Amino acid sequence: MKRHPLKHPRSSESEVIEHVAELRQHEELINEIKLTADKLANDGATRGDLKILSRALKELRYAFKVFAPYRLNRKVSVFGSARTRQDHPCYQTAEAFGRRMAEEGWMVVTGAGGGIMEAAHRGSGREMAMGLNILLPFEQEANPIIAGDPKLVSLKYFFTRKLMFVKEVHAIVTCPGGFGTLDEAFETLTLVQTGKRDLMPLVLLDEPGGTYWSAFLKYVRDELLDNGLISPSDLSLFRVTDKVEEAVEEVLGFYSVYNSMRFIRDRLVLRLHVAPTDHLMQRLNDEFADVCASGRIERAEPHQVEADDAHLMGLPRIALTFNRKAVGRLREMIDVINCELEGYCSVCTE
Repeated sequence: MKRHPLKHPRSSESEVIEHVAELRQHEELINEIKLTADKLANDGATRGDLKILSRALKELRYAFKVFAPYRLNRKVSVFGSARTRQDHPCYQTAEAFGRRMAEEGWMVVTGAGGGIMEAAHRGSGREMAMGLNILLPFEQEANPIIAGDPKLVSLKYFFTRKLMFVKEVHAIVTCPGGFGTLDEAFETLTLVQTGKRDLMPLVLLDEPGGTYWSAFLKYVRDELLDNGLISPSDLSLFRVTDKVEEAVEEVLGFYSVYNSMRFIRDRLVLRLHVAPTDHLMQRLNDEFADVCASGRIERAEPHQVEADDAHLMGLPRIALTFNRKAVGRLREMIDVINCELEGYCSVCTE
């Protein structure tokens, strides 16, 4: 299967003009932040409220600064228990997954602690590792692979850390763990299901023969799906596996043709690595008309508001008026696009 890495920006006079316009927009946003700070003073905000806002803003500013040079690098967040021992099969599975993703050119982001987090970083190696450590009363220390690295960020608040885990990556893989791991898994599923985060591969990875995630999947089917609490297509938003290579292929295969998405007013634009054929366009309209609020799924040209994604301007596109509800069906449509144009489909590999 061919791999399609993120393309790097090309400079041109038109891009420079767009960049100047973007700088003016940045200045307006910075002024809005300053205005909000002034309003806090007028509101008589308490010292405690001000401390939370000040610390959160400082944390996010620094985290954005650290991640900014790597925005064009594909990255995967790996979650899992900090208590997993080095001799446990889950540790070895996470280490093997981190190694394989680094071999494919992906960076591996973890909570920077021990257990599964250390395993994934040990697999990826320091150069391809990024860390988001949490400062706890009992002082969780960064694992030896990422400790002292400039790509490590230490955060006080879980909510700023959670934002970075999801905002800055292109896939999430969750290994077995405790309450924190389940929290990350459910929150990520919720963000994707509700459209608060763009679609990306979500993989629940177990040790070979493990039952942690298969038991979870049974619960989801028996208690959530059968009772009408989720839609059948919601099961397409994630994949359960106990095989490292299947997890790797699920992540890489998702981006084999599909690149990214962006809303432009009421239109959802999907950027692709391969131009859609007439046959594919007809198939999409025949099988996925239900994801459209109106109109049809059509080929599209780059829009001027996408100038801030200059490195993607040369990619083919399709666009639709998405109903913003059928996210699981949208994921199934992307699977069909990948299968039709590249021959990879998560459903076909099962």
